[in-house]
Amino acid sequence: MIAEARQRLVAVPDGRTIGGLGVALGVLAFWLTVPPFTYRSLAVPVVVGAGAVACGAAAFALGERRRAAFAVAAGVLGASAGIWAQSVASGKLKDVLTAGLLASTLRFATPLAFAAMGGIFSERSGVVNIGLEGMMLMGAFFAVLGSYWGGTWVVGLLLAMIFGGLLALVHAFFSIHLRADQIVSGFAVNLLALGLTGYLFTASGISGKKISSVPQVSLNFLDHVPWAGNFLRGVFDDLNLLVWLMFAVVILSYVVLFKTAIGLRIRSVGEHPRASETVGISVYAVRYAAVAVSGVLAALGGAFLSIGFTGAFEKNMTNGRGFIALAAVIFGKWRPGWAFAATLLFGFGFALAGPLQREADISANLISTVPYVLTLIAVAGLIGRSIPPAAVGRPYVKQ
Repeated sequence: MIAEARQRLVAVPDGRTIGGLGVALGVLAFWLTVPPFTYRSLAVPVVVGAGAVACGAAAFALGERRRAAFAVAAGVLGASAGIWAQSVASGKLKDVLTAGLLASTLRFATPLAFAAMGGIFSERSGVVNIGLEGMMLMGAFFAVLGSYWGGTWVVGLLLAMIFGGLLALVHAFFSIHLRADQIVSGFAVNLLALGLTGYLFTASGISGKKISSVPQVSLNFLDHVPWAGNFLRGVFDDLNLLVWLMFAVVILSYVVLFKTAIGLRIRSVGEHPRASETVGISVYAVRYAAVAVSGVLAALGGAFLSIGFTGAFEKNMTNGRGFIALAAVIFGKWRPGWAFAATLLFGFGFALAGPLQREADISANLISTVPYVLTLIAVAGLIGRSIPPAAVGRPYVKQ
């Protein structure tokens, strides 16, 4: 046992570990040049970036080519960004990287996180849900409609969840019972939602009407936290109630999927539906329920956009966020925690656009591509190849 412990102590790290260290060093090369550190020396990003490239070379030598490539790319980009940061006044950097930026990150990540949790439920059960975009759009519209007709945001949220779930059941019926191609069915659902909400929005006459919005949550007690009170209040004070509900949904999704019998059933029909049926689990029922839950959660993300963030509905206001949420599901390897981390990354890309355009005079067109570039990187597999549930996308024929 002692000999085994000694062997572990002297063991050489594998290529994946070294490559991961290189990616971390690449990020650090830039991070050290911005607040709260703001080192004003060219040597800092160059040396740390060179360390990242060296880790990439070592990982390549050990046969880990993918991670090596990302380590080298991270080192070069991190060093370049750090050198660029040296040319920007430290005051401007402090104006960009503030507590407000983190608060904006949470706001932009919230609709993505709701939809991503929904996507995980659907795909863990074996049904690909490309229709998240349409379900978010339905939630955004019917949240406004319900809030206007019912006079309260509570009715808006309930109506959004109902119609998001109904649209999800349409996708479930075509995918599960009719065994249609799930990708085609998802795109059809998106087109249906786009046309239906556009028509109903014009016909309902609610454009410009005053609606009840989801309230903000004030946390004045954060001022009394020693040392970090002002920063914490800048991040977490005055966030929308749906942001806090999003945190609860992420935690609850993990608990349900990995700590309960219901979650075990969902995962089992997504991995081995035939074996699940032999032990008495209704594959169709579980898949229908999981897809319906995905529609309800995606609709909450859309509702946040309309009655929690902008206070109004616009045609096609989701603007591709459902597809970004789907990328977060893949990036997060179909696990709630990692998918939420991915939505934070994408949300940071959205939140950074405004301050960079204002303070660094960078083209708005260029900045607007950041979240989508991050999406492509996620789909390419930044942290390794994602292995989906074994039966996802495969229609099941009941025996």
